[in-house]
Amino acid sequence: MKVKPFRGIRPPQTLAKQVSSRPYDVLNSDEARHEAEGNPMSLYHIIKPEINFEVGTDEHDARVYDMARQQFDLFREKGWLLQDEQECYYVYAQTMEGRTQYGLVLAAWVEDYMEGRIMKHELTRRDKEEDRMKHVRVNNANVEPVFFAYPHRQDLDAIIASVVATTPEYDFVSDLDGFGHTFWVIRDAETIERITNIISEIPAMYIADGHHRSAAAALVGNEKKLQNPNHQGDEEYNYFLAVCFPDNQLHIMDYNRVVKDLNGMTEEQFLEALKDDFEVADMGTDVYRPEALHVFALYLAGHWYKLTAKAGRYDDQDPIGVLDVTISSNLILDKLLGIKDLRSDKRIDFVGGIRGLEELSRRVNSGEMKMALALYPVTMDQLIRIADTGNIMPPKTTWFEPKLRSGLIIHELI
Repeated sequence: MKVKPFRGIRPPQTLAKQVSSRPYDVLNSDEARHEAEGNPMSLYHIIKPEINFEVGTDEHDARVYDMARQQFDLFREKGWLLQDEQECYYVYAQTMEGRTQYGLVLAAWVEDYMEGRIMKHELTRRDKEEDRMKHVRVNNANVEPVFFAYPHRQDLDAIIASVVATTPEYDFVSDLDGFGHTFWVIRDAETIERITNIISEIPAMYIADGHHRSAAAALVGNEKKLQNPNHQGDEEYNYFLAVCFPDNQLHIMDYNRVVKDLNGMTEEQFLEALKDDFEVADMGTDVYRPEALHVFALYLAGHWYKLTAKAGRYDDQDPIGVLDVTISSNLILDKLLGIKDLRSDKRIDFVGGIRGLEELSRRVNSGEMKMALALYPVTMDQLIRIADTGNIMPPKTTWFEPKLRSGLIIHELI
């Protein structure tokens, strides 16, 4: 892998908490407007620029993208964002429920993405890619980072441990979710060279979260290469912003499903139909969480049920067939409920594990949904195996938490 340090654009030490925000794609325009209320320094003014217009303004309006650039310029003029004088690496630590993961912030090489050394496990949609590409183009910067995983290495762990033993640049807890965010700057030339050399020995990295941001950043970088008749290869646009975590520190949460109807069946008929492919056990009214692969939790009519997939209904040798999202999609959502396209069917919705299983029962009890299905989470080993074999996971498979905080660091393409 080819990486480099860069001159990060970031908030002054005293403003990091005010400037930083959740990523653009985890909340809607109304939520961003509410969170940014009374705070002109909130990064939402750049990454959700529609909040600077009247309610209901289309976030894809050309004026909205232009506003992103106006706000970016304003933040720099006001001193809310400043650029480091020298190229640095950075360490970004996130703490959630007593667990901390340490990411290395760097500029990743566009060619590694284009040539498949930055590995994908999800499909991307062109419309979403184009939206992020417009944002990168208008700002001439990667305003938000992407989230990579790499096979852990003790030598890199040791360097990061020595960095985090020093005084951090930022250290705060988000008021919204209570997650901790700590950030260090690596300026030492010898340490920077060691990091670059170690990462050059890593054969591949894996996109954990941010497939559309990764694609957009790499595609814009490649565009700039093709448009520059004097391209040399060392221009800043040849790189994009990433935070890279060792795979042994990451935690994938469950990603669950809620469905509006039973496809014409009664509750009794649905439970009986499930018995063709599952052992079905009534677990009562208390929340039941799946405890192993191929075990599912169904919430229906006030009761939780344990569904254990029968032998022969899945293929443990197939990196896709072994996934519980595949088993549930094939044997429950498609076979029984007639839901064939998870990306487009309006009868199904998805609930990230951060919301808890109580959110599933709440949405069913409210009458909004008829049933809920909780899945055992995918493992990092499964994700890496799928990427390594060139396969693609079904939609809505992985939920990483905590999410990267946006606004702590920006990478300019010039």
